[in-house]
Amino acid sequence: MNSEFAPERLLAEACVRAGGLQDFGQGNFRDGLAVLADALENEAQLAPGGRSLLREKLLAQLVNRLVIEDYCKRFPQILEQPIDDPLVIVGLPRTGTTLLQRTLAVDPQFNKAQWWETRYPAPLPGEDPARTETRIEHARAEVASMVQCLPQLLAIHPLDAEQADEEFMLMEHSFLCAMDSYVNVPSYTAWLDRQDQTQVYQYLKRCLQFLQWQQGLRGIAPGRRWLLKSPQHLHTLELLFKVFPGAQVILTHREPANTIPSLASFIHTLWRLYSDQADAEAVGEQWNRRMARAMRHAMAVRESLPERCVLDVHFEDTLREPLAVVERIYQFAGLQLSDPVREAIARWLADNGREKRASHQYTPERFGLSEAILQRDYAEYRSRHLRTNA
Repeated sequence: MNSEFAPERLLAEACVRAGGLQDFGQGNFRDGLAVLADALENEAQLAPGGRSLLREKLLAQLVNRLVIEDYCKRFPQILEQPIDDPLVIVGLPRTGTTLLQRTLAVDPQFNKAQWWETRYPAPLPGEDPARTETRIEHARAEVASMVQCLPQLLAIHPLDAEQADEEFMLMEHSFLCAMDSYVNVPSYTAWLDRQDQTQVYQYLKRCLQFLQWQQGLRGIAPGRRWLLKSPQHLHTLELLFKVFPGAQVILTHREPANTIPSLASFIHTLWRLYSDQADAEAVGEQWNRRMARAMRHAMAVRESLPERCVLDVHFEDTLREPLAVVERIYQFAGLQLSDPVREAIARWLADNGREKRASHQYTPERFGLSEAILQRDYAEYRSRHLRTNA
């Protein structure tokens, strides 16, 4: 491929940026990179600025792989960091997963990754892993730039470089994850659906071990458990338990008519960062189809799991009785909720209510979505998990 996305060019440039490092680590990430690169060139209809942003994103991920692998070789204790039993918040997007994660993240019993850590998991050139000011500054600037370009982002997702956020960007380093969140690349999406994504979780664990090791260098005492969150796990719930055998999942629920159109609006907003030709109806069709399939898959996997593995939480309860939901989660996870933490959580909730952000404006029709489509695709989910009086 003779383009700026050509994998051989990206790999070579990453090695130069990483000071001559050559080992990107295990896995067939090169296959994913090649399929994605071709789709970016031929399908994504990237704007000039979008091309530059995405190329830089891919390069940064490749450099991170080189640096992480180098650290793991020089400090083998990194891969001895115990991470087997995370508490993982999973559910359709827009079901209160971020609110739950950031509420629980108040408690130092949990290890968590802030947005800047998922965006910049590896030290930058010349940066001491125990000192993170430069990475945090870069992350703050990047968030500010995204909000300046698309101010409606904050109404959809409370983006903050220094708040706990989902591990999705760590999973992206495998190049076997949903990079189609950013652009319309149907050939990559179709290819991705045929792949065994076990290595996505294996690499996620490696990244978490590396972050935990760095946190220790900064004097952050390890918590009892990692607190993770991503709707992405709906697609591959069985692999989460395969790689993290002691995991427990908080499965969040909300009426799809209130989640899928909102998700489509969010994805369309992201596509517009990179393309001037982002098709709203293409977003709606693609992401409704993917999430409906993911939910069916998660429900099937859930049938084979012991009761101790999954706790159901409804969005309405999270909004109306957040402290009661927190108490249920602690009981489910076998953790103690101390009075100081309870008070800190109550303060955080009072300071971070949804009413403090602008409302998210969208219509389902813009994305080609209707009640008939949602009923067709989520009838089983509605019957099994939604309350008729909610």
